[in-house]
Amino acid sequence: MTKTYLYQVKKKLLPVLKIVLILYALIGIFFYAFQQKFLFQATPIASDSAYTFSTPFKEQYIPFDAATKLDIIQFQSIDTPKGIVLYFHGNRDNIGHYAKFAPIFTNNRYETWMIDYPGYGKSTGELTEDGLYELALQLYKLARKKYAPNQIIIYGKSIGTGIATQLASIRDCKQLILETPYYSIPSMLHTYFWMYPLQQLLHYKLPTYAYLPKVTAPVTIFHGTADELIDYKNALQLKKFLKPSDQFITIEGGKHNNLNEFPLMQVKLKDLLNK
Repeated sequence: MTKTYLYQVKKKLLPVLKIVLILYALIGIFFYAFQQKFLFQATPIASDSAYTFSTPFKEQYIPFDAATKLDIIQFQSIDTPKGIVLYFHGNRDNIGHYAKFAPIFTNNRYETWMIDYPGYGKSTGELTEDGLYELALQLYKLARKKYAPNQIIIYGKSIGTGIATQLASIRDCKQLILETPYYSIPSMLHTYFWMYPLQQLLHYKLPTYAYLPKVTAPVTIFHGTADELIDYKNALQLKKFLKPSDQFITIEGGKHNNLNEFPLMQVKLKDLLNK
């Protein structure tokens, strides 16, 4: 190759490289600026609107300060409850989207409390990682007024699994159940944004892997091999942090939002609730 030929190649590639770098920077800036909307796809509703659910329920609020009020829906067991499930939902919509899962627990005699994160449903306030941990702790303290630790099940779904695991790492409970969990938020998003320094870019880390070894209660994980949002391999990394008696239950062909339709999860979950 002659120097002239190399010069011509570089001359042609330089504009392309500039465009690629500009696009890389613009996408990175956009992701950094709007990461909260990307991660937390909340649907707020008016504070004076009324919920209607097929399962009997009560509504309660936890006031934090003048700007922060957290909405809790307490689904009631038809029979005398033998315990309570503290349910931390996923990143979509609000409690209205997840209420359909309450009968799984209430039909097995567990009162079930779902809390909306700030900006979700009727909950207000600033959404931060530390704030999510604090609201989980306050929900637990409220539950402790009625139930002993060995009557409390902490349940996390999707993005709620990191919150649930952190709570179970600092408070006693009967068991921790995680549905479609992730190793951490940066590792989960690495599948899609591998070219960016996510550890530095992200405001939210939710390192499930760091909290899991501190959980003394029994842990059960459910994850599907066809999960289109949180890669199965990402969740599988949590297995090394489980105790010998804990369970990692693989749902073959299960996706992110349909694990409850599989008989394997139905049977296993019922067994857990009736231990």
